[in-house]
Amino acid sequence: MTSTTLGKVYLVGAGPGAADLITVRGANLLAKADIVFHDALVDPAMLELCPQAINEPVGKRCGKLSSAQLFINKRLIDAAQKHQIIVRLKGGDPMMFGRADEEIQALKEHQIEVEVVPGITAALAGAAAIQQSLTLRGVSRSVAFVTLAQGTENLSNDEDQQQPIQNPQADTLVYYMGRKDASNIAKLLIDGKQNHSAKTPVHILEAVSTKNERHWSSTLGELAQGKANDWFDSASPALIMVGETLREKQQTSHEVNKEETNKQAESLKSSSAEIHNSLQDGLILTDSRRSA
Repeated sequence: MTSTTLGKVYLVGAGPGAADLITVRGANLLAKADIVFHDALVDPAMLELCPQAINEPVGKRCGKLSSAQLFINKRLIDAAQKHQIIVRLKGGDPMMFGRADEEIQALKEHQIEVEVVPGITAALAGAAAIQQSLTLRGVSRSVAFVTLAQGTENLSNDEDQQQPIQNPQADTLVYYMGRKDASNIAKLLIDGKQNHSAKTPVHILEAVSTKNERHWSSTLGELAQGKANDWFDSASPALIMVGETLREKQQTSHEVNKEETNKQAESLKSSSAEIHNSLQDGLILTDSRRSA
């Protein structure tokens, strides 16, 4: 079979979650696709853009039954021998923690044409959601996107034992897939005593850009103490943002909580001539800010 008879594979970024944040090019390719291989986190509403296509789930979820990467590669190769337009729909951007390199290499080894269509990665969608830049003049001139997760099926035993980079050198850090390691991440950054301390601001976003989006704003110190452990929803993807550029967002959250507390106190005063001291104490909030 020659390369002219083979189909073309498009690695398309689905974006951070919301179906309407996919690019126009990505949406157009879905509308023309013969078959779509999609990640587990792709919004089902996005698949409504390709009713004519065969939909094949090939997602990976931590701790759950997942498709092996070699198996995904083989399915893409097989699909290119049967169909003309094959879409590999990946969450976020295909080139960010998406194993795209392995898929591209496998396809090229079989003389199958590949095109990558970028998408909005979660870190940038997160910055948009909280309306706070990841860079800030005079505060942050560098950003690192980090993950502690690593696939091990293609590693040797020695490589499997290697530890990921512990303390990236950047002013602002954004951790992908860091929920189960959140406390350890905070402890390592504080112990590093370089750009971070227990008072460094932290902002966590879950299910960014979707109707289930939630925020947790606090400090590395509280994150290290496990204060966010019970807040996390294991069913939602989480993004952990760390750095002084988030200080303004942290202060804003504090002011909002303070205003809400004052409103509560005023309401209680109007309904009762006397407020018991224990009730006043009960209105005091901790340093953690939580909002949904």
